[in-house]
Amino acid sequence: MNLLGPLQVSVNENRVPVTAGRLCALLAVLAMSPGRTVTVDHLATALWADEDPPGNIRRSVQTYVARLRNALGAWAIGTEPTGYVLHADPEDIDILQFARLVAESAAPNAVVERARLAKALDLWRGMPFEGVPCASLKASEVPWLLESYLTALERRIDLDISVGRHDGLVVELSRLTARHPLRESLWARLLITLEKSGRRADALARYEAIRSRIATELGTDPDPVLQQIHADLLVR
Repeated sequence: MNLLGPLQVSVNENRVPVTAGRLCALLAVLAMSPGRTVTVDHLATALWADEDPPGNIRRSVQTYVARLRNALGAWAIGTEPTGYVLHADPEDIDILQFARLVAESAAPNAVVERARLAKALDLWRGMPFEGVPCASLKASEVPWLLESYLTALERRIDLDISVGRHDGLVVELSRLTARHPLRESLWARLLITLEKSGRRADALARYEAIRSRIATELGTDPDPVLQQIHADLLVR
């Protein structure tokens, strides 16, 4: 099951369309805890967070679970006294696979570490839970997922910089800083890559752009790392 981007569901390698909003939300919440019981109350909060819940919450959840079983197969979701459990291997859920791969990425060999990080990063197809109407799920899960993704991405970029693999990094980092304009650690890597690519003037211009934006939007100066990179650029 793919949740790092638009929801994609497969059963026995066959794509299963799950398009109804609440069914998508129900499946996503269950998928974050495969093999473990998710209580009816927790499911109800996810399904009706921004609106009045139905009069009989348990029966309404039961109805949606029945519809989901029709789509996935009766075996896919088990019933427990307090809720429901998705019978799935965590490795078949991209978010959980991503988290495991990142946690296990560290290695004494830089080539191995980069390969592990690249495998984890390749799982991302867009923002987590894209198109899944579940505000509570996005509030609890997206921040740590995005931070984990960006941290892993920055580590992979550092490994590329360390071995002089600069081809394509300027373009990649330019896109990333446009997407995350106030993440100074990405700007730091962009300035370093520009300088190592022989584009010192461009690096200085980019520093001025982020310095001005930080001053305007945050009313402060760039962090010490960016300032030091700028100082180093001026004396080279």
